[in-house]
Amino acid sequence: MLSSVVVIISLSLTTLAAYLPPINILDDLDSTEYIVASLAASNHHGAPYPPELAGSTPGWYFGDDPGSAEGLPWMKDTDLCAVLAQTTGSLRCPPAVQKPTKVLPKRSAAVAAPTQSSTTSSSTPSYYTVFSGRSGAIQGSGYLTYGLVDTVANCQTMCNKVSGCVFVNSYHDVNGKNGSPLLTCSLYSIVHTASQATNYGGQLQPDGSYDYITDSAGYALNQ
Repeated sequence: MLSSVVVIISLSLTTLAAYLPPINILDDLDSTEYIVASLAASNHHGAPYPPELAGSTPGWYFGDDPGSAEGLPWMKDTDLCAVLAQTTGSLRCPPAVQKPTKVLPKRSAAVAAPTQSSTTSSSTPSYYTVFSGRSGAIQGSGYLTYGLVDTVANCQTMCNKVSGCVFVNSYHDVNGKNGSPLLTCSLYSIVHTASQATNYGGQLQPDGSYDYITDSAGYALNQ
């Protein structure tokens, strides 16, 4: 009888030792599922806190060198973009811009065929400059998200992919002694003016320096 009890207890312990609880894929910070979930509109597309708040971090990067963005979700990653396109409420990647191919004109053609740029320019949203050359970034209502970009044009392109976006604030947040060539790109559902560019930085950085703002500019969507 005693030996039977010992066998049962032994088998039970073996079963418990072999059991592993299921892994929640969202606990894996490097998984595509986690990244996609973080880019939801309910999370301000990866940047839940606006840039003027201490401890805030950009949610994404849209540019040509993902290595410069310290591991942020790259909005040109083909695999990531494919999943985002199928996920309700997630940030969308801008369409890839294809390099134009050289087409030799046909001598017999009476009318030249329209180029790629002429057929797409009319459908591309345009922006007008509200202010530029400021040393402060926007602090105001209507915050949607923010990330990092290579150029002002990249920032405006990202605005086109965020529902309700009508205003962008691009600027250099100089937040380290070595600086960075990337622009911070903040997106808003409300058009702001230079009088609201009151975020001058001043946050202590890990290297002991304090960040400051340069080249701040605001652009509003032509509607």
